[in-house]
Amino acid sequence: MILFLTNNFKIVKPLYIWLKTKNEVVLYDKKLSIKYLKKLNPDLIISYNYKYIIKKEIIQNYKIINLHISYLPFNRGANPNIWSFLDNTPKGVTIHYIDEGIDTGKIITQKKVVLNQNMTLKTSYKKLHKHIQRLFKLKFNEIKKPKYLKTQKQGTIHYLKDKFVLPKGYNTTIKELIDANRKT
Repeated sequence: MILFLTNNFKIVKPLYIWLKTKNEVVLYDKKLSIKYLKKLNPDLIISYNYKYIIKKEIIQNYKIINLHISYLPFNRGANPNIWSFLDNTPKGVTIHYIDEGIDTGKIITQKKVVLNQNMTLKTSYKKLHKHIQRLFKLKFNEIKKPKYLKTQKQGTIHYLKDKFVLPKGYNTTIKELIDANRKT
């Protein structure tokens, strides 16, 4: 049985529906507790667009993977799509194990994604989610195995408190984002 953690069902729905054809899946959007996990006893926990930090006790006792819309180790943490443009780092998606750091766990698989400056943040965000869901489906059998492809090197990290300007909200083009946030 798979426990699927998310706080954005709209974006993860296609993957959730696909996963239900392969396994029993429980969808969960609250803060995870060890008490709940002992009762449920999942074989695998998937975190995808899940806003809560998972406690050390849980990480040490359960296999948990994370679907992250950045090409790790770059743009760990919040708003990875935006920061990949502001920091001019590689764009892509990564599936990795969760450890005690923020997006620092061992990488299972990842893929670079081409995004251009004429896209809006909204369209680039959707494209990254399509790619991570496609990658997950393609590598699902690999993901279920307890192994990894590579460890992470030092990269970049951003937090919710890190500020940037979005002149047109998520309809801001990448070029407008970069221009509005250019460091002087």
